[in-house]
Amino acid sequence: MKFFRLKTEEFDFKLLACALLLSLIGVLLIYSAKHSSPAEKGLFLKQLFWLFLSLIAASIIFITPLRFHEIFSYLYYLSAVLLLGAVLFVGATRLGATRWFELKGFTFQPSEWAKIATVFALARYLSYSKRSFNSIIWIGTVIIIGIVPLLLVLKQPDLGTSVVFLAVTLSMFYWAKVPLLFILLIFSPMISLVAGFHWISWGIFFLFLIYLLYLLRPGFFLSVWVLVLNLGFGILTPLIWNRLHDYQKLRVLVFLDPNRDPLGAGYQIIQSKVAIGSGGIFGKGFLHGSQTKLAFLPMQHTDFIFSVVGEEFGLIGALIFLAIFFYLVFRGLSIASKSRNSFNSNVAFGLTSIFAFQGMVNLGMAMGLLPVTGVPFPLTSYGGSSLLISWISISILLAIHYKWTEY
Repeated sequence: MKFFRLKTEEFDFKLLACALLLSLIGVLLIYSAKHSSPAEKGLFLKQLFWLFLSLIAASIIFITPLRFHEIFSYLYYLSAVLLLGAVLFVGATRLGATRWFELKGFTFQPSEWAKIATVFALARYLSYSKRSFNSIIWIGTVIIIGIVPLLLVLKQPDLGTSVVFLAVTLSMFYWAKVPLLFILLIFSPMISLVAGFHWISWGIFFLFLIYLLYLLRPGFFLSVWVLVLNLGFGILTPLIWNRLHDYQKLRVLVFLDPNRDPLGAGYQIIQSKVAIGSGGIFGKGFLHGSQTKLAFLPMQHTDFIFSVVGEEFGLIGALIFLAIFFYLVFRGLSIASKSRNSFNSNVAFGLTSIFAFQGMVNLGMAMGLLPVTGVPFPLTSYGGSSLLISWISISILLAIHYKWTEY
């Protein structure tokens, strides 16, 4: 029987160290956030348990041949789509959202698995298909792979997670060497959707779009398709707004003006800013955050965990925390650039883009720069599904680095 022997010179200990540090910091922050709450003070033990399971899963995934993932990429994607569809019918409902499978106290969020599965499917298609920037079929296939899970997650509803699929598709288009202006053209309907809230802003963008088509000259059929989509999205914006849930509308309005509802939807943003600002340079100290201890800030162990960092460890602690996270992202990008295998490189960049996007969105929420969308901070926020899938992603990145010379 042949046992796996680790070649230490090919193993990325720096990436592993960053991931472990973020996870252990997360456990400490969860303990600090909930140690004053008798009903929830044991949440850090659950997170430790999930970290233990995640490390076991990561070890198994690391020794699994990368070729295995490549072969079963589309099957992964199909399983994710089926799970996202199934959760809408048999999933557990909490706070008006149906996002989880629940069994004997354990919950699993299939949208987390769908992120990895979508990256694999996109990586497989982009690696083996004949690239043609002027082909509606090629572009449309990539968009469909990304938009199907997006729509299913949006149906739950989970606006924050659904946007992750858009970000992944955009980033992998970029890594496939699609010109940035062309990417802007492809995803221009999303801009029309936002600009369509006011006819002047949408009119200015539509004129810019016509000029962009003139510059790129992507072909008659693709040009017509882009114009029709932008017209449709611009006209449908009011209808889409009316179909949003009230809490989703309020989140957007409160983002623009938190004082619009200071004791309701704006409360989290205001309290988060207060917590981060009150930490000063060096912070109030571990377990001494007043916003946290007195429970002024809701969801401080999940969506607003960075607020705990800012309050208890101050500017210095926040900078150290962010340095660890951004170095992890840097290691992921380095692995994507270094890998000689096209599929592995695409997977590495896609997974790293998930970490980067979720981290930036979570930071933006905590500092009031982005609407509250419920996106957890990777490897740190409380949540078993998120932690498990994050560590599976880390193990895949480690495996790609370990086999970077293979074609």
